[in-house]
Amino acid sequence: MIHLYTYTTPNGRKPAILLEELGLPYTLHEVDLGKGEQFSPEFVALNPNSKIPAIQDEETGVTVFESGAILIYLAEIAGKLLPTDVASRAQVFSWLMFQMAGVGPMFGQLGHFRRSAPEPIEYAIHRYEQETLRLVKVLDRQLEHRDFIAGDYSIADIATYPWAAAYEYVGVSLDPFPHVQAWLERVGQRPAVQTGMAILTPEFKSDLAQ
Repeated sequence: MIHLYTYTTPNGRKPAILLEELGLPYTLHEVDLGKGEQFSPEFVALNPNSKIPAIQDEETGVTVFESGAILIYLAEIAGKLLPTDVASRAQVFSWLMFQMAGVGPMFGQLGHFRRSAPEPIEYAIHRYEQETLRLVKVLDRQLEHRDFIAGDYSIADIATYPWAAAYEYVGVSLDPFPHVQAWLERVGQRPAVQTGMAILTPEFKSDLAQ
C-alpha cells in the first residue's frame, strides 16, 4: 500500500495519475495548503521542505518526496512507464527534468504573478510569459513527429501534462502550438489521467463514497 500525501496542484496530481496508470493500491491523504498543513510536524517528518506531494511505501518502508523522484520510484518498483534500456531511459529522464526545472517553475511563476500577486508587476508577468511560451514551443517541436514526449508514453508525459493542461489558468494561448494541443487531448483521454487530475475534488470524493 502506498500512502500519497498531496493536494490539487499540478505537482500534487502527478503521482495520483501514475498510481492510477500502474494500478497500485494507494491511500490518499489530503494536505490542505490553504490551511498550512504542509508545515505541520507530521508532514515535515515526511518532507523537510514542506512541499507536496510525498509518499510512504508500506511494503518497503521508503518515504519519497519531490514529485519527479516519486514518479521514478513508483515506475521502478512497478517496472512500467520507464524504459530499461539506457538510451530510452536517458530520454525520459531528460524530459522529466525539462518539466521539473523548466515547465513547472515557469508556469507556476506566471500563474502567481498573473493571478495571485497583490499588485500587477508587468515586468514579472512579461518575463515568465515569454519563458513559458518558449518552453511550450520546445515541447511543440518535440511532439511534431511523435505521439508522446519521449517516444512511448512514460512518466515524462505524466509529469508534464498537469502543468501544460493549466495553460488557460496561467493565461497563455496554445493556438500556435498544434502538436501540444493534440498531445494534451491524447493524454487527457486516458482514464487514469482523468482520475488522477480529479483527486480531492468534490466529484472525486463523491465517487469514493459510492
